[in-house]
Amino acid sequence: MKKWMNAFSRLGLFPKLFLVMFVSIILVSVLILWTSIHMSTKLFTETFSITNSKVLSQIKTNFESFNDAIAAVSNNVSQSGAIRGYLSEGEGDSLTMAKSYYNMRETMDRIQSITESYEVGITISGINGRTYSTDRSHLRLSADELKEQPITLEAAASPNRIIFDDYQTNDDTAQQMISATKALTDRAENRLYGTLYVTMRENAFRQFYSSFTSRGNDVVILNDAGEIVSSNREEWIGTTQLELLTYAREMNNESVKGVNARVMDQDSVVLSEYLPFYRFYIVNVVDKDLAMGQLVDMKTIALICAAIVAAALILVFLITNQITKSLRRLVKQMSNITKSDLDNYIPVSGSYESRQLGHAYNYMLDELHDYVDQLVLTQREQRNAELAALQSQINPHFLYNTLASVKVLVQQGNKDRAAETINALISLLQNTISNVSETITVEQEVENLKNYVFINHVRYGGRIKAAFYVAPDCTHYHVPKLVIQPFIENAFFHGFISKETGTIHVMVSRAGESLLCEIMDNGDGIEGFSMGESLPNPKNNRQLFSGIGIRNVHDRIELLYGAPYGVTIMSKPGEGTRVTVTLPLITS
Repeated sequence: MKKWMNAFSRLGLFPKLFLVMFVSIILVSVLILWTSIHMSTKLFTETFSITNSKVLSQIKTNFESFNDAIAAVSNNVSQSGAIRGYLSEGEGDSLTMAKSYYNMRETMDRIQSITESYEVGITISGINGRTYSTDRSHLRLSADELKEQPITLEAAASPNRIIFDDYQTNDDTAQQMISATKALTDRAENRLYGTLYVTMRENAFRQFYSSFTSRGNDVVILNDAGEIVSSNREEWIGTTQLELLTYAREMNNESVKGVNARVMDQDSVVLSEYLPFYRFYIVNVVDKDLAMGQLVDMKTIALICAAIVAAALILVFLITNQITKSLRRLVKQMSNITKSDLDNYIPVSGSYESRQLGHAYNYMLDELHDYVDQLVLTQREQRNAELAALQSQINPHFLYNTLASVKVLVQQGNKDRAAETINALISLLQNTISNVSETITVEQEVENLKNYVFINHVRYGGRIKAAFYVAPDCTHYHVPKLVIQPFIENAFFHGFISKETGTIHVMVSRAGESLLCEIMDNGDGIEGFSMGESLPNPKNNRQLFSGIGIRNVHDRIELLYGAPYGVTIMSKPGEGTRVTVTLPLITS
């Protein structure tokens, strides 16, 4: 990435402008296209979910109607004494058996009329081994074979329910069948005397939903095991789709209308309804690609966008080239000027913009001549003033008193104390007079402050304490020389007039990209700074021992680093003063 950025930065104005416009147009086109498709897809999904939810409700109604028909068949069979006798009586004479068979068949023909609108086969099987079927092609099993079937055993275990399941015929066709099984019980004697089977071919089972399907809009009937019992897509029948079953259960449990999922290797919208009587799920699977292909012609949209982008790029190329042509000519002329030669004026020619730039550039050279001359003079004067200020930081009166204190200590025989005082004075003088660098480290500034405090304690005693708190990560930052000392001296000599004792706290810390130097005392305080001010009131300004006041320190910081930095004072009479010096983070 850095390599590409460096290569881009070395390009000329025209390639940069054209490249930026090229990327911008492409990005805008792609974003608009993506947003349009995304919004269309979202709208389609929401609308389709609402519409197909109603379709699923209609399909569910069809299944419920079929279930009602099977329930009616089950009730009629259960209530028929002729059927019960045929399935439970033992062997008798031929006349009795013929009469029983005739009555049973008459009853079955009447019951079969209930399901005449459905292509079903009705089979009954008794405990006496007798069976009867209205269509033997649906269920070609003997009574003994039927007894061992899982659907028979499950029906016997739940005699009050109709059990729906699927199976395949045991002939060469191996057709998929749907069956509804009901155990027949004699409530008076509380015994099982037979089983009812209502069977339907899978292709006939589709009549309940086939009119609601289309290309890319498929319906799947799932059982509790995740097996596809029926579908308009024949290749799906018999496969197990556990992921689809999971979606169906989630929608049933959480009352979700539809979800976006990847099903059968296709991005789909999935909707589901549960059939509690069947223990089946009706799942509607919509292929989003096919559906969106019918809704949005992606190829046409892409071609239109490509044509618009190509036309825009050609127009941008022509306009950009025309605008930058004269500028490139001017840049070529200016590139011949050496960095140190301010007398190499360029000829004024070319377009209006180039001529104006040429005039401006030549005028700038004239101004630079004057500015450089002024800057040299100003820097010389500033350096002289700085040296004078630094050398006057130590007041001769202060120096005289310090030496007098050393003399007294020597006369008293306290040579060690006198030596410490002289060493502190030497260090202070070295950093204020000998060292003329513009800034020093926080660590050096704090060392100067400690020497200054030590000398004052020797001269005036220790009634005013001083404590220093410097964050470990701030000691290497640079500050202007003696930017804190004037405020400590002000506190020493003017902050404790009424109070006899007190403490001066000096704290240096980092706040974001700024260095905060705070000088706080618990002395008398100053009028006029209760709300905090960035500049002192001249009437209340107390000049320090060096003659350089607070305003001078503030102006010096503002001159060096700009308006955001400087001195802020907050004070309350009787409670003390807080001075905050805000500086940039300088490492060298």
